Amino acid sequence: MVGTPELERGSGVPAHVQIERWLLESISSGALAPGERLPGERELAADLGVSRMTLRQALATLERDGVLVRLPGRSGGAFVAEPRIECDLTGLAGFTEQMRRAHLRAEARVLVAATVPASRRVAAALRAEAGTPVHEVSRVRSAGGAPVALERSFFPALPGFLEQDLGGSLYALLSDRYGLGPATAVEHLDPVTARPAEAAELGIAPGAPLMLIERTAYAADGTPVEYARDLFRPDRVRISVRSGVTA
Repeated sequence: MVGTPELERGSGVPAHVQIERWLLESISSGALAPGERLPGERELAADLGVSRMTLRQALATLERDGVLVRLPGRSGGAFVAEPRIECDLTGLAGFTEQMRRAHLRAEARVLVAATVPASRRVAAALRAEAGTPVHEVSRVRSAGGAPVALERSFFPALPGFLEQDLGGSLYALLSDRYGLGPATAVEHLDPVTARPAEAAELGIAPGAPLMLIERTAYAADGTPVEYARDLFRPDRVRISVRSGVTA
């Protein structure tokens, strides 16, 4: 780690803000690498000439922004977070395509692949009667070997769907085998917290923040082909949407 800076007293910029800026610059310049552990709070506060309370204020802000990860215990501490993966919702690219754009290998671990009766919510999204058989596919999605999302999707009961390879792009499967590639979608984003089972699959603590994306996807002719509730780790994934002005 690079040497600590001389904080400017009386500059009008609070000490914790100066510490935040220094750490951000150190990370962006490569002086602090992803996964690197910062010195202990007592040591770092002494080197900076500030109280541990002031240092903790800076670390808490960077943790909230996803720049640092703080772990408890003797082997814990503050670590530089892995850079977040950009996921652009604008073009309806699936997870596999998003990871390809980020030059990462997308992986999937199938948790559920079954035909189930549609709940009222699923049925409404797929324009079917409640109780109609639909295919449910739930998967843990990983990038670079680390779990980043938990997908739960429902599809019309297409023949032979569950016998196909469900470890790759399901959108490509819909398109190539059934001619039902998603062309448009309506998506809603909501912040939620991880329930114990979700946390266990994603390798995070129960109660940790997650981003829920609820989506109904449609084929080119307007037929609904997927209803999904995907949970993303906001410490690993950054959701973006491009917009523009139309005449």
